[in-house]
Amino acid sequence: MSQPDLFVVCKNCGSEVSPYVTECPYCGQRVRKRAPKLERGGEDAQPRVKRRRPRLSSLRPNEIPGIAPDRPPVMTGVLIGASLLVTLVLAAGGLVLDEVGGILVPAREEAWRFVTAPFVHDSFAYQFVCLVAVGVFGSMIERRFGWFAVLLVFLATGAAGCAAAVAAGLGPPFEASDIYLVLGANGVALGLLCAWLVDDRRAAARGEDRETDMVGVRVFLAVLLLLPLAVEEASAVAGITGAVAGSLLGLLLPVLTRR
Repeated sequence: MSQPDLFVVCKNCGSEVSPYVTECPYCGQRVRKRAPKLERGGEDAQPRVKRRRPRLSSLRPNEIPGIAPDRPPVMTGVLIGASLLVTLVLAAGGLVLDEVGGILVPAREEAWRFVTAPFVHDSFAYQFVCLVAVGVFGSMIERRFGWFAVLLVFLATGAAGCAAAVAAGLGPPFEASDIYLVLGANGVALGLLCAWLVDDRRAAARGEDRETDMVGVRVFLAVLLLLPLAVEEASAVAGITGAVAGSLLGLLLPVLTRR
């Protein structure tokens, strides 16, 4: 490759001037019509890399560009409302626990009661603790995976917990010593918590920072696990079974919801 001249000589005054100027800086005489083009070469020359502009996925319905959609947890609210409605029906009188979906063992053990029993509570304190946990973790699951995910985890963990409690023969006594009740949402609460926690920890392992308040999560977990010691209606077997079922669902939710 040819190298540019180090200087040129002005024909008017004889001065040596830069080859990249068109007029002599000493006398003003025009030395060339146009300056030569600068050539890039040598070892330091780097080829230009054509960069592709990042492409974003298409917007979802009701999504504003640059802002993630905030979906209200409607299904979580419906599930909590259904539990409160059952409590209002019981408070109004005329019906008893097994007539609104509670499991009375051995008299009322129909399979459909495994789904309805988590909505039935005999203690307001027990119901309050469970529903607060359902509201917190159910809403986070619903916002991330949609309404079907929270409904699936609620029903599956609740039914699994009640079935395990019936099989273990554990529950608060109901009038006669040979009959006991299975009801309440402690299995559901632990199931939702564990389903959300498993997905959150997997995201953290991938390097995603969701700014999770793990102190608050541990407090919820401790309260729900110790709840059977304070409330007779809460079954430890149902709670642990719900937690195991929720953990398994937490692994499957991204696959089931295609996210």
